[in-house]
Amino acid sequence: MSLRDCALGHSAVRVSELAFGAAGIGNLFSAVSDVQAGQAVAAAWESGVRYFDTAPHYGLGLSERRLGSALRDMPRNEYTLSTKVGRLLEPDTSTGGDDLANGFAVPADHRRVWDFSAEGVRRSLEDSLERLGLDRIDVVYLHDPDDHAEEALDQAYPELERLRAEGVLGAIGVGMNQTELLTRFIRDTDIDAVLLAGRYSLLDQRGLSELLPLAAERGAGVVIGGVFNSGLLADPRPGATFDYDTAPSELVARALDLKTVCEKHGVPLRAAALRFPFGHPAVAGVLVGTRSAAEIKDAAALLHHHVPAALWAELKERGLLPVDVPIPQESA
Repeated sequence: MSLRDCALGHSAVRVSELAFGAAGIGNLFSAVSDVQAGQAVAAAWESGVRYFDTAPHYGLGLSERRLGSALRDMPRNEYTLSTKVGRLLEPDTSTGGDDLANGFAVPADHRRVWDFSAEGVRRSLEDSLERLGLDRIDVVYLHDPDDHAEEALDQAYPELERLRAEGVLGAIGVGMNQTELLTRFIRDTDIDAVLLAGRYSLLDQRGLSELLPLAAERGAGVVIGGVFNSGLLADPRPGATFDYDTAPSELVARALDLKTVCEKHGVPLRAAALRFPFGHPAVAGVLVGTRSAAEIKDAAALLHHHVPAALWAELKERGLLPVDVPIPQESA
C-alpha cells in the first residue's frame, strides 16, 4: 500500500498523508506491551506511513523509547520523525504510583517541568535524542505553549530557528488544540508547520475561520490531529467522548446524523472523518493516534476508501457541514 506525501510547508521535509501518532504506544490511558508497540510501528511502515510523531510527554518518555527502537532498523532517509519541546522530564521517586492523572499508564518516576527557554529547548532535544537512540529529529514542535506564549515566542522559537539555520532541524512547528495562538505563530514567525488537534473535523471547523487561510497564504503546512474528536466520530453513541470528556447530547445527535448520511453513500463515518481535512490546500497530512497493528492498518484502509462527491454535497444540504467549507477531491 502506498500513501501520497508532500512537503511540510515551505521546508524540504516531506510527510506522508497519514502520520503515526505515538501517544498510544506511550501507554495512553492503558498499557500496551513492547511487542505490541513494535508491531504497530511495523504495520504503519507496511501501510506506507513515513511520518512518525512523538513527544517526551507521552508516557514520560516511553513513547520516544519505543518509537526509536522500532524505527532503528528502518532506512533513516525514508521517513520523517517529529518530537516536541516544552516539557522537561525530571526524575521523581518521591510519590510512587502511576501517571494516569496525566493520562498515561506508566510509573510516575518522572515529573514534567514546563520550560520554553532556549536552554530548555536544547536540553529537551538532547534528552529526546538519547531516548530515541536515533541520529536526528526532522521536525520539532513547540508543545502546548498555551500558558507560556511569550516565553515560547521570545526564547524557544528563536532557538529552534537557530538550530534550523544550522541544519540540525529540518522544520519547526507548533502543536496545540486551539487556533488563536497557532494563528499568531503563523503571523509573527517563520514556522514551517502547525499541528492542529481537534479543530478541523466534521464536527468542529474552527480552524477554517482564520488559521487555515493564513497558513495557505504564508505557505505553512498544517497537520491535522484529532479527526475523530477523541472518539465521538469513531463510534457515535451516548456516553462517547468529545475532546476527552463526555459528549453533549446535541453533539452525539449530530454525529449520528453524519453517520447516517455516510452510510447512505456506503462510506464508514471514520473514512469521511479521515478524508475531510484534505479539502483544504494547507493540509499536508492527518495524524492518527494508534496503539496496535490493527488500528493503523484500519486507518490506512479507510483513508483509501472511496468517498463520493455526493456525500459532501448532502452533508452541506442537510446543514451538517457549512456550505462554504472546502471539500476533498473525489477519492478513487
